[in-house]
Amino acid sequence: MDTDDLSREVYNGIIIEAEKLTHDLTLHYGLLSNDCKNEIEYIDKAKKLTRKIMELEDYELDELFWGNPPDKEKLDFTLRKIISNIEEIIHIPIKKRYYD
Repeated sequence: MDTDDLSREVYNGIIIEAEKLTHDLTLHYGLLSNDCKNEIEYIDKAKKLTRKIMELEDYELDELFWGNPPDKEKLDFTLRKIISNIEEIIHIPIKKRYYD
């Protein structure tokens, strides 16, 4: 699947939220879509990725962001926001989501 296949709700809640912090974070969420069959799987994997990033040590964040990690406090805020957005999105029935 491609990020173009995601609903506006999912795209805005995850991809755009990540982009607000850094394009490098956006890339990780974008690449994640390649391994997914549908939006439900993408949301599940995005949630797991977000929680995994939240647990990384500083040196692991440095590797994840190719030697240019964002401010830790801003990253944590963004990741919490993505989790919050996911929690809201999963309560929206798929038939009521908007697709381009």
